[in-house]
Amino acid sequence: MYLRCFFGKFTEDIMLRKLNNYFTTFEKILWIGSLVLITGSAVMFGKDGILSVIASLIGATSLLLNAKGNPIGQALGVIFSILYAIISFSFAYYGEMITYLGLTGPMALAAFISWIRNPFAKGKAEVKVNHIHRGEVLFMFILTAVVTVVFYFVLDFFNTANLIPSTVSVTTSFLAVYLTFRRNRFFAVAYAANDIVLIILWSLAALTDISYISVVVCFVIFFVNDIYGFVSWSAMRKRQAAEIQP
Repeated sequence: MYLRCFFGKFTEDIMLRKLNNYFTTFEKILWIGSLVLITGSAVMFGKDGILSVIASLIGATSLLLNAKGNPIGQALGVIFSILYAIISFSFAYYGEMITYLGLTGPMALAAFISWIRNPFAKGKAEVKVNHIHRGEVLFMFILTAVVTVVFYFVLDFFNTANLIPSTVSVTTSFLAVYLTFRRNRFFAVAYAANDIVLIILWSLAALTDISYISVVVCFVIFFVNDIYGFVSWSAMRKRQAAEIQP
C-alpha cells in the first residue's frame, strides 16, 4: 500500500514537471493573465457572467494549446463553439449561433481529426505544419465568397442583429476554420481578424446590455492569444523544416 502511494505520487510529480516544462514562461503568464482578466470581467459585469466565463476560460485554454500545435486545443474548441452559440442565441445573434454550431464547431472537430492524423513526429503532441499552394488559396477564397453570400441571405432571413458585422464574421470564421483544418499557420491571422469583428459586434451588444462587456473582454484576450499563435506557428514551421532537413 505504501509503495503504491509512493509510486503514484512519484508518477504524478513527473507528469506535473512535464506539464510545467511543456509551456514557456511567457505562455504561462499569457494563460494565467487571460484567466484572471476573463474571470474578473465576468465577476464585474452581468447576468450571463457564469456561462460567458466558462466559455471564455475554455476558449483561452484552447487557443494556447492551438498555439502549441496540440490537437487537444481543437477538442476544446468544439466545446467552446457550443457554449458560444448559446450565448449568441441569447442576444439574437443568430449569425454567430449558426456559424459556430454549423461551421466552426464541426470544422474544429474535423481539424482535431486532421491534427491527430498528421503529427510532426510519432507520439508527439504537435501537428505537422502544412503549406498550401496558390491554386488552393484561390479555391479557398472562392469557396469563402460563396459561403459568405449564402450565409448573408440565411442571416437576413432570421432577422439577425447587426447583419453586416455578422456576415463579415462568417467570412473570417470560415477562412480561419479552413486554414486550421489545413494546418496552415495563417489560421491564427484569420482568427485574429475574426476577433476584431467580434469585438465590434459584442461592443454593440454591450451598449444595450452591460453584461456583454465580459464577452468583449474575452475576444480582446483571444485576439492577443491568436497573434501569439501566429508567432508560435511561424517559429514551429521553421523548427520543423530544420529538423526534417538531413
